[in-house]
Amino acid sequence: MELPFAESWKIKMVEPIRKSTREDREQWLKEAHYNVFQLKAEQVYIDLVTDSGTGAMSNYQWSEMMLGDESYAGASSFYKMKEMINSITGFKYVLPTHQGRAAENVLFTYLVKEGDFIPGNSHFDTTKGHIEFRKAFAIDCTIDEAKDTQLEIPFKGNVDPVKLENCLAEHHNKIPFVIVTITNNTAGGQPVSMENLREVRKIAKKYNKPVLFDSARFAENAYFIKIREAGYADKSIKEICREMFSYADGMTMSAKKDALVNMGGFIATNIEDWYEHAKIFTIINEGYITYGGLSGRDMNALAVGLDENTEFESLETRIKQVEYLAKRLDEFGIPYQRPVGGHAIFVDAPKVLTHVPKEEFPAQTLTVELYLEAGIRGVEIGYLLADRDPVTKENRFGGLDLLRLAIPRRVYTNNHMDVIAVALKNVFDRRKSITRGVEIEWEAPIMRHFTVKLKRL
Repeated sequence: MELPFAESWKIKMVEPIRKSTREDREQWLKEAHYNVFQLKAEQVYIDLVTDSGTGAMSNYQWSEMMLGDESYAGASSFYKMKEMINSITGFKYVLPTHQGRAAENVLFTYLVKEGDFIPGNSHFDTTKGHIEFRKAFAIDCTIDEAKDTQLEIPFKGNVDPVKLENCLAEHHNKIPFVIVTITNNTAGGQPVSMENLREVRKIAKKYNKPVLFDSARFAENAYFIKIREAGYADKSIKEICREMFSYADGMTMSAKKDALVNMGGFIATNIEDWYEHAKIFTIINEGYITYGGLSGRDMNALAVGLDENTEFESLETRIKQVEYLAKRLDEFGIPYQRPVGGHAIFVDAPKVLTHVPKEEFPAQTLTVELYLEAGIRGVEIGYLLADRDPVTKENRFGGLDLLRLAIPRRVYTNNHMDVIAVALKNVFDRRKSITRGVEIEWEAPIMRHFTVKLKRL
């Protein structure tokens, strides 16, 4: 008999979590204006709002925390981190930042100007926010198949070459770079194939445009290439990563994801001009160029995390748990973005709450219902996150409207996955009785989903 799959780690320390009553949760959610970001952590039983900075570090990472060099300039911890990034990505120049959005802010301050067009595959919220804050335009060139959540294709995060070529042909004088997000979070944690990365590189080179990777989950992307793309089954994750990054000129990274740290990020590139100008904005916004908003202990842990999480066994354990939750949802007939992505389940809210009109934000409504059911905090990746069109000021309803259940790395057991699945089933079973959603009472002009105040209808 074949042995069942088991995690590639054992538990050494635990942290208590608490349950609550529905009456408690109703009051807390009302006080939070039906925005789960405004809940206190102790009001949450199972927290799936993000996998960013919420993972559990390894014993080797914790030991490196004690060895951090906290020198202001030239710390050995920086060079330890830089050497690991150089080894995995092949990029020569490295600038640490306190997290991924800070890396975007530093680099985009130099690269993005008013009126620019930035083509890519489903820019995530901070990426789009940094572009639109500078009065530029984020152009989504994701393949159309990504909009069909029930379609099973292996690389649903791909850039559409025709869309990209058309954008470059029309706006090439106003395009500073092409961006590719690996994996494609907004489209449901979907991977991008190596073939697609090569094709994007070829098209960008034709128009003499550099390519930038948003690399928060690059290791998970490499895992999917290994198991889904012909010719890569026998290659190591690190070998696949080196080839992926060979098709880019630079990267920004939130190290809080695939580097398995609670705080950290960086810019890496082979373009000296990008590096020299980004240094200026790093010093202004983050700190000196050898710490960039990070302590030495954080950089040590980051280096170890990158090394550990670019090994197959680590990635397999993480992604198998997401697959386990997906199989439980399949038992109950709950629709989600298929095939299951690397870091989360993305439930197709309009297919669940069929009686809630789009103007009342089905995914946010489903987020509210799941929290009320069992104290589980997911997050809306949909119409609220999409913000308003910067020109028309109308809500953008053209994309997917998903409830994301992001699984922190090495934090929860499969028993927790069972609780999540059954709680969602309970909501699914009473879906026909949920006929009204939420409306906006107050919103920020950009990236509103973090602070929006909502009213339940």
